[in-house]
Amino acid sequence: MKINDLLRENIRDMQPYSCARDEFKGEASVYLDANENPYNSPYNRYPDPQQLEVKRQISKIKNIPIKNIFLGNGSDEAIDLLYRAFCEPRQDNVVAIEPTYGMYKVSASINDVDYRKVLLNNNFDFEAYKLMDSTNVHTKIIWLCSPNNPTGNSLNHQEIHKLLSWFRGIVVIDEAYIDFSTGESFTSYLSDYSNLVILQTFSKAWGNAAIRLGMAFASAEIVQVLNKIKYPYNINNLTQKQALEAMKNPAQVKLWVETLLDERSKLITQLGKMSVVSHIYLTDANFVLVRVHNAVYIYQELVKKGIIVRNRSNVSLCMDCLRITVGTPEENQILLSELKKF
Repeated sequence: MKINDLLRENIRDMQPYSCARDEFKGEASVYLDANENPYNSPYNRYPDPQQLEVKRQISKIKNIPIKNIFLGNGSDEAIDLLYRAFCEPRQDNVVAIEPTYGMYKVSASINDVDYRKVLLNNNFDFEAYKLMDSTNVHTKIIWLCSPNNPTGNSLNHQEIHKLLSWFRGIVVIDEAYIDFSTGESFTSYLSDYSNLVILQTFSKAWGNAAIRLGMAFASAEIVQVLNKIKYPYNINNLTQKQALEAMKNPAQVKLWVETLLDERSKLITQLGKMSVVSHIYLTDANFVLVRVHNAVYIYQELVKKGIIVRNRSNVSLCMDCLRITVGTPEENQILLSELKKF
């Protein structure tokens, strides 16, 4: 597949902005090229626009070449850039599973791109042919989230492989919650599919939501496009520094994940004993989707107690469902104690 043929014509033909730190790479003793204030070091200097040191460490941990890594201001930046690169406003469209992460649709609206939803089945899974039936010659991207948000389950890998083989556009798999899943990441298939983009994040298992650092893994051609159209200094120095610090201790992340999975199991067990809970959905994430009796009322009563979960009743197929993030043992127990009162 020729990625260049999928690009919007103006993106394909544009010349990217060249910033000072792109034109000079390396170390020097006197920097007089970027109109920076020479005082207040180190905050006076622009950050590395390509985040090379951060990418080197990610490359070691993920076993993915640097040329296949793009870093964004959260995964949301990569989502927006994919629209801007491949989707012509008011002409092209995208297809997505439903329900799923809401930013795919929001970003489509912002970029004036038709967003086509395909409902999941009763098991919150999909069939590749149904997504393909919703595509046409103007469909540029298919959005998948696995493990999915807000449902928590991983999508069928065989169906994902079918999509990647059949669809002649970009297939995005958002793996924000992959660290909590027993299933394998699709990063091992990057070399097999030139149209595959995988999103991951420092916000979940890595416990660094505040620094807003998202990762996109894709072919070198797609990464080059994203780098071409991103803002020059999209990842600030403080974020890069904290990411490097976090990656010094991957064992801590592993411990957090193990602890959260253990707490998730305990939480599910206790929820299953409650009469107010009518169904608990399978989950591969750090949250649990549960169907309850009168979710709106329960949510409002929990808020009064200072306990915040997510009411997903306004989402397709999720009527009377609460999405509960796995917290600390103490937080989980507070929630369970209140739910027992209903």
